Amino acid sequence: MSDYNHLGGSDEENAEIQRLQAELETDSDNFETWEKLVRACESLEGGLNRNSSPQALATLRDTFDRFLLKYPLLFGYWKKYADLEFTISGPESAEMVYERGCASITNSVDLWTNYCSFKMDTTHTPHLVRDSAYRAAAALAARWPRKKQSHSLAIDRHVPLLYLHSFPAPPPSPRPLVFISDPTRRLFERAATFVGLDFMAHPFWDKYLEYEERQEAHDKIFAILNRVIHIPMHQYARYFERFRQLAYNRPLEELVPADALARYRSEVEAENAPYGSSKAEPEIEREIRGKIDAAFYTVFTSTQSETNKRWTFEAEIKRPYYHVTELEHHQLINWRKYLEFEEAEGDFSRIVFLYERCVVTCALYEEFWFRYARWMSAQEGKDEETRNIYLRAVTLYVPVSRPGIRLQFAYFEEMNDRVDVAQELHSAVLMKLPDCVEAIISWANLQRRQNGLDAAIEVYKDQIDNPAVDIYTKAALVTEWAALLWKVKGSIDEARSVFQKNVQWYYDSRHFWQKWLEFELEQPTSAELEPQHGERIQGVFEEMRNKSRISAATKRELAEVYLSYLQRRGGKDAMKQFLAVDRETFGPPSVSTLSKKAGSKQNGVNAPELDDATRQRAESHFFDYYQLFTEPDPNAQGPALYN
Repeated sequence: MSDYNHLGGSDEENAEIQRLQAELETDSDNFETWEKLVRACESLEGGLNRNSSPQALATLRDTFDRFLLKYPLLFGYWKKYADLEFTISGPESAEMVYERGCASITNSVDLWTNYCSFKMDTTHTPHLVRDSAYRAAAALAARWPRKKQSHSLAIDRHVPLLYLHSFPAPPPSPRPLVFISDPTRRLFERAATFVGLDFMAHPFWDKYLEYEERQEAHDKIFAILNRVIHIPMHQYARYFERFRQLAYNRPLEELVPADALARYRSEVEAENAPYGSSKAEPEIEREIRGKIDAAFYTVFTSTQSETNKRWTFEAEIKRPYYHVTELEHHQLINWRKYLEFEEAEGDFSRIVFLYERCVVTCALYEEFWFRYARWMSAQEGKDEETRNIYLRAVTLYVPVSRPGIRLQFAYFEEMNDRVDVAQELHSAVLMKLPDCVEAIISWANLQRRQNGLDAAIEVYKDQIDNPAVDIYTKAALVTEWAALLWKVKGSIDEARSVFQKNVQWYYDSRHFWQKWLEFELEQPTSAELEPQHGERIQGVFEEMRNKSRISAATKRELAEVYLSYLQRRGGKDAMKQFLAVDRETFGPPSVSTLSKKAGSKQNGVNAPELDDATRQRAESHFFDYYQLFTEPDPNAQGPALYN
């Protein structure tokens, strides 16, 4: 980070930048403040250029680097940054920014088109220009020293994309890859693999055709059009008309492969054979061209049909780019339907391409990252591609406050025998969320699966002894510890002992009492043992009712569990107890015991009542992320919240 005491601007400009920087230190997710900071840096010294002070240029670059590290999908800012670098330092610096931008948002038609246009305008002697990818990569390596890979990337949203294992793979190329000596043409071909299938890719294809027109490469223009006419896109008809016009003047050998040309010639000769005379070569060629044109028209009608299938979905996409604001529900509904359509069509490259578009527009909605990873994992031999999806989700887009996808990623790595990575993913979540019960339970069970019961219990003990962990989180962990002893080890007595020895610390935890009641209710019993069994359950209930400071409403919920037991499994005197509990729990204040102050004692006096914030934590419910899945509402309206 540059020295903000020497920002390069006037005292007033520096003060404004320092103020905005201080605001971001407090709230780094404030997008408006980031935009103000970028504008403030751009306006240093009256507008930056190659003659600006080194301090001002360093401030500008530092701000852009940090901003685009946090928001890498903002293609407009990558374009702005590249333009500034071109003004300040020349084409090589701008090219480096374009490479970073296109690696960050690989399917941006606008960014790739701008990059290719820039390359066209700045490359005048192709045979003397080295490959842009190699040169940019070398510059990137110098600017971003490669660090040792750390699995803590799983939660760090500020890790450069350069440190990721890989980038989204482009769809399979429809043509065999060959070496292209012209670096500008090579750049266009790179771009085509990433954005060529986009429904709105016509600006890119127009730019590619413009480049070949400048080179007067008519054969390459025709070859490009021959590719484009097979792609369903917004302006498909325009390209076909141009292709058809050019086809009339191209050699037959250039229109179709040699085997197809031989077949057409044979068909023409066979059709003319009954007339007993052979036609001149120009007439035969004309008939062959007619057959070829009919074949191309079949391609056109097929492309037209495929375009029409997608037109409705594309028309509903109102925001095809990334932004920090929420999307409307109807936008998410449209993306779901569009993905379902492409998956049903079964074209792998088109499905991948649409998912990549979706996770740009819907980057902050974890449901689409889950969906993409689940779909990719169902494809044979795509483990690395699945890993890449998870990596992008957890390092950049889904905040750690929603840990579900990180846990899913950990399970994926465990499945692939990368247990150390799975452990690091859990550890990384807990580094940021020490009270995440779901992550602790998941980690303990990872240890149980890999290292045995004692290793799992050790995880719980370590977290229970951790002063950074909330008391009510610890209460939930104690119940999980007891559950392991009961259901895995098979020791009911040891599990009961865990509840009994720890109850003094967790009187005010709803979860603790619920799990203890469930534990006792689920123990095997018989007619002879039922009285003893009932006494244990009654003892747990009475202790909760008399010593816990949880709310009356929560006590009523737990009382319902006990009343259900008395009704369904109680003995001949059970209704006496049933009516007493019913009266004292649900009766009017004059007879209800819930209106009386309850709780454990501190130094011989009753402990104070719980405040609202503490009671909310004390009565929390804990869920696994997959338990919270619900079917999307097809009729939902308004903004769709991220959480």
